[in-house]
Amino acid sequence: MPEDLRDRLAAIASERGQSLQAYLFDLVNDEVRRRDNLAVMERFSQKRYGTRLSVDDVVGALHRERAEREAALGMFGGDE
Repeated sequence: MPEDLRDRLAAIASERGQSLQAYLFDLVNDEVRRRDNLAVMERFSQKRYGTRLSVDDVVGALHRERAEREAALGMFGGDE
């Protein structure tokens, strides 16, 4: 690493109250986290949500479970 770059990074680390090593660790950690976030956003943008269920399957399951819960609680048709 060029000395002038190391000195600049050390000054920034010092301003933050960190050692150069701790500051560089934070930089690398933040970069990895951003990459992970970008990968998740990419997956969602391609509609790969981790399930092969259709929206209708999910909505149907929710309605069935809610109806069972309401029946168990003595609630019918959404009336309390």
